[in-house]
Amino acid sequence: MKVCSLFSGIGGIDLGFQQAGFEIVWANEFDKDAAKTYRKNFGDKHLVEGDIKGISASDIPDFDVLVAGFPCQSFSVMGKQKGFNDPRGNLFFEIVRVVEEKKPSVIFIENVSNLLEHDEGKSFLTVYNALVPYGYSFKYITMDPTEYANIPQIRTRIFIVAFLDYKMCDAFSFPEKIPLTTKLNDILIRDIKHDDCYYYNESSAYYNDLKRIVRDKRALYKIWDSGVSKKAHYICPTLTANMGTYPDRVPVILDDYGIRKITPYECLALQGFPKEFRFPNIPLNSAYKQCGNSVVVPVIRRIAEEIRKVLQ
Repeated sequence: MKVCSLFSGIGGIDLGFQQAGFEIVWANEFDKDAAKTYRKNFGDKHLVEGDIKGISASDIPDFDVLVAGFPCQSFSVMGKQKGFNDPRGNLFFEIVRVVEEKKPSVIFIENVSNLLEHDEGKSFLTVYNALVPYGYSFKYITMDPTEYANIPQIRTRIFIVAFLDYKMCDAFSFPEKIPLTTKLNDILIRDIKHDDCYYYNESSAYYNDLKRIVRDKRALYKIWDSGVSKKAHYICPTLTANMGTYPDRVPVILDDYGIRKITPYECLALQGFPKEFRFPNIPLNSAYKQCGNSVVVPVIRRIAEEIRKVLQ
């Protein structure tokens, strides 16, 4: 079962489908550093780096499943919510262009949950109306990794699965909820001294507040526009791409050596990536951005497993 991946990022969706038994035959990513990370972990044989708008759909090899986590910033409550009036939001129609040419059996789309409510539901209706004319039926759901992946990060996303065959769509079901038993301490490394670049010291404007508030080694903390949150988080708030632009947006923990930001590899662990997944030699801010732009891999794998059951 062959997969074509658009807006691949570092390959979180691809990895989930790969773990479920699918073969990635073609992938596309525009961001150069994300492409480096993708190649580091998947090899170089199927990734095409560049702007999808300049790639002809006829040049893409045949495949069974199209997967895409198209840019979500224009629909996110944390952004300006310009939706399809934002050039990033309009990239959804590149998915439609490939669908029109290739007619895959299945389309898998991931985005922020606010896509459902954005513009009073008109944005979601646009997605629906764009796919139905090509014969697709689809189901959708909002899922959070605390309920579906045993991952302690709040990251509610919408998942759309569209089938060209109505009977397959009717037979498909999203996975059931599972208990959350994993704790932050099961994921974060708290007793190993990392590079000093992660630690806060007296030169930081937030240092005094952090020293006063950050006391619980079982939890993590966040710095918001209003300052250091007095709330200790035992489930990680959503990891965001702006961790790469604003370093103080990286969640904070207390370990045996002081108060520090969690590392990119701890961010990957909170996204459910395996330990063997590695970053190449890229800037630290780019690694954080990539983490925030990615997906929770076990959620993807569980949905992909249900898709596979239907296709088989």
